[in-house]
Amino acid sequence: MKQTTAGIRELKNHLSAYLRRVKAGETITITDRGTPIGQIVPTRGDGRTVEEKLQALREAGLAEWSGATLQPRDPIAEVHGDRMVSDLLLEDRR
Repeated sequence: MKQTTAGIRELKNHLSAYLRRVKAGETITITDRGTPIGQIVPTRGDGRTVEEKLQALREAGLAEWSGATLQPRDPIAEVHGDRMVSDLLLEDRR
């Protein structure tokens, strides 16, 4: 896989061209005054659907599935009080 380096200003001014290169499989290393600060990498998608990927795992012996639908289960966690877990999570993120 080919790798290219681009400064922030260069990347900003020619973003479309760099994204085309990433789409073609290239990795772009972003630099700030010559120091690497990040990368733009192609996704690992191979064009297969989830079903096709699962079938490949089954054929390779890495996964098994009977085809049965899983039965719903009751939640393990319980909320005590009048606040919802989602409210607590949002509060924690602030």
